[in-house]
Amino acid sequence: MSFNVQKTLRTSLKSSWTILKLIVPIYILADILFYYDLLSHITFIFKPLVSLLGLPQEAALAIVSGLFLNLYAAIAFAAPLGLGGKEWTILAVFLGIAHALLVETEIMKRLGISRLYSICLRLGVGLLVGGLTSRLPDAWFSHTASSVALSPAHPTYTSLFALLQNSLFESFSLSLKIIALVTMLIFFLDFIKSLPIIEKHSQKVNSGFSILVGVILGITYGAGILISEYEKGILGKREILFIGTYLMICHAIIEDTLLFLIFGANPWIIIGMRLSFATLLAYLVVKYYKTT
Repeated sequence: MSFNVQKTLRTSLKSSWTILKLIVPIYILADILFYYDLLSHITFIFKPLVSLLGLPQEAALAIVSGLFLNLYAAIAFAAPLGLGGKEWTILAVFLGIAHALLVETEIMKRLGISRLYSICLRLGVGLLVGGLTSRLPDAWFSHTASSVALSPAHPTYTSLFALLQNSLFESFSLSLKIIALVTMLIFFLDFIKSLPIIEKHSQKVNSGFSILVGVILGITYGAGILISEYEKGILGKREILFIGTYLMICHAIIEDTLLFLIFGANPWIIIGMRLSFATLLAYLVVKYYKTT
């Protein structure tokens, strides 16, 4: 399959529309919730969760939307909070591991990995690694609030109309930055998918290659290489468990990291934490499985 610029451009436009539909209304909703101080009536439920991660209570909606929807929804809720580099890094680590649980758990289920294992692993490891990140020295992070949101966190507005006007402008500004990044990523990743070596190895079972593809391109593509082989009974449960565990903790490392990098997150901590714990946990899980 050769690299098709027109097809990639259509995919980019479709993704751009999806991003706009998600970010603009959610960003405006978040600003309205702040304006009427409604978050205090909602976010207290998630106080233990955000406390474990060392994040402000207002970040609860970003976390919940990331868990059940995707990273774009999480970013839309988090952007108006005026978070610093450390907070964005914690969010990136936690949500990079535990996002879109409903969809990606079903992908893992097709590989024979139980829903309970998938959800418990991603939530548990996400909280562990996110909590460890929150305890790293502050000097390792940027101390200034993200410059992506153009106005200060929780500014004072003269009216609801003024808020909506400002929120619409900033949500479009944020969307355009993310769309530009995602478009470049789509072209880059589609080019990688078209390479002969990718096509060659995607036609046969190769654990290491599947992990590499999943780490770069995401769970859907990495696991997709293996689903047919698993359904044919070619792959053993131990091998599937190793690959699945690794990919659930560390996948789409380029896209996920760059999305948060534009907000001042530390990319080396994000990548280092996810790669290290994916390797460690996958090794321990397989080692334990061998003894059962």
